[in-house]
Amino acid sequence: MYVPRNAEKLLLGYLSLFPCVALTGPRQSGKSTMVRHILPDVPYVSFDDPDEELAFHTDPKGFMSKFPGRVILDEVQRVPDIYRYLKMAVDTNPGIMGRFILTGSNQLSFQKGISESLAGRIGLLCLLPFEHAEMPQETRAGQILFGGYPTLATRNNKGAKEWFSSYFATYLEKDLRLVFDLGKLADFQILVRLLAARTSQEQNASSLSREIGVSANTVDKWISVLDAGFLVFSLQSFHANLGKRLIKRPKTYFWDTGLVCHLTGIRDMETLEGGPLAGALFENLVVAEHLKQTRHNGKDRESWFYRDNAGNEIDLLVHDRELRHVSFMEIKSAYTAKAEWAYMLEKTANMIQKAFDAAQTTYSCQIVYRGETRKNWPKTGIDFINVEEFLG
Repeated sequence: MYVPRNAEKLLLGYLSLFPCVALTGPRQSGKSTMVRHILPDVPYVSFDDPDEELAFHTDPKGFMSKFPGRVILDEVQRVPDIYRYLKMAVDTNPGIMGRFILTGSNQLSFQKGISESLAGRIGLLCLLPFEHAEMPQETRAGQILFGGYPTLATRNNKGAKEWFSSYFATYLEKDLRLVFDLGKLADFQILVRLLAARTSQEQNASSLSREIGVSANTVDKWISVLDAGFLVFSLQSFHANLGKRLIKRPKTYFWDTGLVCHLTGIRDMETLEGGPLAGALFENLVVAEHLKQTRHNGKDRESWFYRDNAGNEIDLLVHDRELRHVSFMEIKSAYTAKAEWAYMLEKTANMIQKAFDAAQTTYSCQIVYRGETRKNWPKTGIDFINVEEFLG
């Protein structure tokens, strides 16, 4: 059964704008499924098939000549030479839009091919695991524990432990080791587990390097690899000339909280809610969902967190350029609204507002939590938003 995705509209728009369209995202996020559903009559080639990979390497021109019209080329990171031949095909008939639809699970491979061969000829999109609103109704309550990968969500998370174990092994072997020199794999795996245990925290390469026994530069390189492979993402700190000493290290999150739970040994909601990662996982879920919605719908937004040495902080600061609106958000895993959260958020937001053009920007303060929605409380302009309402 196919589950409609919010990114479909954006993909269809790109097919009318670019000769090539590339859809990246983590393995098993539903890229091939969505593309083949939207374009059921278009030929499909997967380079995960050794025969197709060999056919291209043996005779690239002959391979490309088999597809005079549209074609879907899946897992193109396995055949990096293909970008030169795509450029030649596009330049021969530059007016044909949406001719080549590429999918793959490593954005660095795409970026290299684009910069060398397809700049100006390709539209780049991203498909991540299910947004909360895309998930089957019966699995939404367990998203923080089991995540949003379509395969799991559509079978009510049966066999989650086994699925994540296989997924992580496949991710290391197919998406990373074939593309990057990771050095000692055991050390790399330790890093991933340490990052899971520190999700929603500031990225401290020096501390991680001491625990693993590798250099801080190696840690930074490995985190970049994980980012390129859509396992983690970094939220940058907000910088402005505010006359304060600001925290400048990014915060690291995982795209899927189910994988965090798997890597940290959390197997049920009781363990999750009673454990030390409850608040961090809740923050991770909210931030990741916000960014999924931004990417899947092509929103013109920029997002940061804010923290200074005086202890003032904001979990999520969002500038929507299209709406000319800045949202200041705190994320709390509690069920009870507390007025002091609102007043602290408002105080910090007022300090930051001067970094934006006040004449052209509107503002709002929100606390996303598990309790009931309360608008304009404890004062006008501050809203407590129930997490289910926020996630849609």
